Amino acid sequence: MSGRWLEVADGVYARRYVELDQTLGLIVGDTFCLVIDTGADEVHGASMAAAVRFVTPLPWSVVITHAHFDHFFGTNAFLPASVIAHERCRSVILADGDMQRRSWSARFRSEGKADQADRLAAAKLIAPTEVIRSSALIDLGGRAVTLVHPGPAHTDHDVFVHVPDVDVVFAGDLVEQGAPPSVGPDSHVSDWPAALDAILALNPVTIVPGHGDPVDAAFVRRQRDELTRMP
Repeated sequence: MSGRWLEVADGVYARRYVELDQTLGLIVGDTFCLVIDTGADEVHGASMAAAVRFVTPLPWSVVITHAHFDHFFGTNAFLPASVIAHERCRSVILADGDMQRRSWSARFRSEGKADQADRLAAAKLIAPTEVIRSSALIDLGGRAVTLVHPGPAHTDHDVFVHVPDVDVVFAGDLVEQGAPPSVGPDSHVSDWPAALDAILALNPVTIVPGHGDPVDAAFVRRQRDELTRMP
C-alpha cells in the first residue's frame, strides 16, 4: 500500500493514501513521536509504521481520533505502544469493532474489493490503553501537543490534536476535504459547528483532515457554515 508524506510544518507530517482518501499523521519531538490514527487494517498500519520509521527512529505513541474502523484497525502494527483515545472511543471499539469489521468486509467484497475485505477480516482488534475525558497534554521532548475532545460532533468521542508551536491541528473526521462532512448515525450535526469553532479558536494555520489534503481556517469556517445549514 503506497502513500506519500506531506511535511505541513517542521517535524509535522501528513501521510496521504489513495484508499478512502485517508490522511494519517505524525508529530516528531526531540525524544518521542506521536502517530495520529493507524489506518484501516494491519497492512495499512504496517505501511504507515514503515513510513514513520523512514522519518524517525524515536519511540512512538498512538492517538486514535475516533472509533471508525479505518482509523484504528491498523494499530497492531505499532505495538508495543501507548494507544490513547477518548474514553468513549475505547468503549465503542470494544463494543462495535467486530461489527464494523464484518459490515465493512462484506461491503468491500460486494464492491469487488476482495483484497481490502480480506485484510480487514484478518486485522486484530486493539483497544486503546490510555483514555482521556476532555483534554491531555503530551510532552514529546521540546514539543508539547494537546489532545482535545471538543464535544459531540462527527461522533460523541472525537479527539483533535493541537501542535501549538507550529499552529497545526490534526482534526480527524471533524474536517473532511474533497467530500462533504461525513454524517453518520452516530453523528451530532447540531453540535458539530461548535466543535469546529473550538478548532478555529486556536487560530491554526494548517488543519489536517482525516480524509483529504490539509486545509486552512477559511476552509474550516466554510465547512462549519455548511454543517450549520444542515437540517
